[in-house]
Amino acid sequence: MDFAAIDARLAALEACLETTVPVGLEEKLFVGVDLGTAYIVVVVLNSLREPVACAMEFAQVVRDGLVVDYTGAARIVRGLVGQLEARLGRKLTHAAIAVPPGTGERDCGTHRHVVEAAGLEVTAILDEPTAANAVLGVENGVIVDIGGGTTGLSVLEGGRVVYVADEATGGTHVTLVLAGNYRVSFEEAETLKKREDMQAEILPVVRPVIQKMASIVNSHIRNRDVSAIYLVGGTCCLKDMEKVMERETGRPVCKPANPFLVTPLGIALNC
Repeated sequence: MDFAAIDARLAALEACLETTVPVGLEEKLFVGVDLGTAYIVVVVLNSLREPVACAMEFAQVVRDGLVVDYTGAARIVRGLVGQLEARLGRKLTHAAIAVPPGTGERDCGTHRHVVEAAGLEVTAILDEPTAANAVLGVENGVIVDIGGGTTGLSVLEGGRVVYVADEATGGTHVTLVLAGNYRVSFEEAETLKKREDMQAEILPVVRPVIQKMASIVNSHIRNRDVSAIYLVGGTCCLKDMEKVMERETGRPVCKPANPFLVTPLGIALNC
């Protein structure tokens, strides 16, 4: 796996949060909408599937992969799509979306309706780890997508998904532990979690939560020939959490430089 190339691709997408790459008025665009527990992210790629624009907003309208505030979710997606259309100078018409593994048909439908309310036709619905593999290209191993609410995983053999699972434990639980330990509000703990100068200090505090995530992975890959674990999702931005996961699972653990944007990019690639 060429992590240098993957990291370069993610860096280009990250740059598109602040800058916009010009596109032709008739150029085919690929759009991905990631309805996360902590953030909603919209990614736009050009006809070469290169990042041209990206927008995101903190939101608490999804819980454990399920939309709990339809009106709020639709409003945010509509606003982000509007921002991107203004930046690109053209209309966005189609999008792909993703849901946690094992999400029921009814809940998939709710995700789709949220995006359709923003005026986009949904062309594909994927599970999140499978979307992430459009970026990673894992042939054999397990992709673990740790978002705000859940830990989802996809086991791949020969490049094909052979097993998926999802359980509640994610970044929200990390934030709650930090809020209790430091006696601050949830919002303050969320900010604290992202501070680079605090990473070494907070890792021991949240280690039990990471160990719980590792136990979820262990329970689903037991008796499977998994050669390596690949981490994606916003929670995996926590510095050195992969070392804890590696120790607990006994398998090599890898993650890209910016695991947060892997799944949103993969969703867009599947539009």
